[in-house]
Amino acid sequence: MNKKKLIYTENIKLSERANRLIPGGAHTYSKGDDQFPANAPKIIDRGSGCKVWDVDGNEFTDMAMSLGTVIMGHAYEPVLEAVRKELNRGVNFLRPSVIEGELAELLVDLIPSAEMVKFGKHGSDAVTGAVKLARAYTGRKYVARCAEDAFNAIHDWFIGSTVITRGVPEEIQSLTLKFTYNDLASCEKLFAQHPGEIACFILEPISFVEPADGFLEKLKMLCEKNGTLLIFDEVVSGFRFDLGGAQKMIGVTPHLSAFGKAMANGFSVSALVGQKEFMRLGGITHEQERVFLLSTTHGGETHSIAASIACINEIKKQNAIKHFWDAGKALMEGIKNAAAETGAEKYISVSGYTVKPAFAFKDETGEVSMVARTLFLQETIARGLLMPYVVPCFAHKKEDIDFAVACIKDALQVMKDAAEGSGMAAAIEGRIVKPVFRKFN
Repeated sequence: MNKKKLIYTENIKLSERANRLIPGGAHTYSKGDDQFPANAPKIIDRGSGCKVWDVDGNEFTDMAMSLGTVIMGHAYEPVLEAVRKELNRGVNFLRPSVIEGELAELLVDLIPSAEMVKFGKHGSDAVTGAVKLARAYTGRKYVARCAEDAFNAIHDWFIGSTVITRGVPEEIQSLTLKFTYNDLASCEKLFAQHPGEIACFILEPISFVEPADGFLEKLKMLCEKNGTLLIFDEVVSGFRFDLGGAQKMIGVTPHLSAFGKAMANGFSVSALVGQKEFMRLGGITHEQERVFLLSTTHGGETHSIAASIACINEIKKQNAIKHFWDAGKALMEGIKNAAAETGAEKYISVSGYTVKPAFAFKDETGEVSMVARTLFLQETIARGLLMPYVVPCFAHKKEDIDFAVACIKDALQVMKDAAEGSGMAAAIEGRIVKPVFRKFN
């Protein structure tokens, strides 16, 4: 693929303004400048399908789809039509709107763990609401989270368990424990160390690795044996692996679950769902001590809820779940073939489920490396591909996958030539990308 002539006049001007006014220049850390090479577009103007255009008019094929939220494609018309209809009726009221109940009924019909539903605006709302509910129900303070989960929530109970602990009191940090995915012994060890003190175990039920040897079933039994709630963080997996979430696909029903991201094709809505025994504590009809669960001014915004209903119905109508799996499979196979054809297999690894592919980039030593990642991103961007990660969506058609594979093949060739020449670092123009979770800038 030929490299594009990227002109970034307006990009630079508007990015400088953003960085003067916004800490980090973006409202999501994974969208920051430190996550992208120097030749990346800085400010996106618009999107359609799986294409985006920056403020200078440069066009890119988008494989990341806004952190996985845009599951059907940018500016997907059936969703926009539903949103327009609600905008003309008013978007927020002093009492619940009928559309809130409609989405709640839809989720209860689809998701095995959903008997009651509470809406928020982003995944962190729902996940942290589940943690709070588990603590309220059990009367316990400790939370056990999966060490392999990349991200669960913006709140202190999670952030305090990462390397970025500044601003989180040590007392809060100490209340979050970690266990290892697919390692039941690590879970049993926590129960032995904190008998009768763990409120919940929380994890992404499926991410990149398959649950082994009935791990999730055994974890649920272990939790119930110890009076602990099991929470599935399905903010990423929901409406992607299956319409009923990963829990439907694997046949394990948690006590509480959190959904978000893909459920509204980029509009802001999330859902805490769970069995009535637990969810009812956030209500106003029981006679126990009250639990202040979720109370968001914008949780009932009608246009976002309409977007969610339309998005879920379109996933059903278009049989989009199958498309997500098939598109990811085609991409993964294409990349493996491209690596073999260029002799660059040692510089990239391809793993994970086809509906959620995982890629790692390796340097001359064979180690996973930010230098290798930077060079890969630099070379794919130069050819018109944005691929910091891959989230297959309904807008990704065969021609888009073919284009992506061609760009990636060229990038792998550059990586191989650099590795076998003056080194990958010498081929990078500008800064090296960095992980989000790091102690210092």
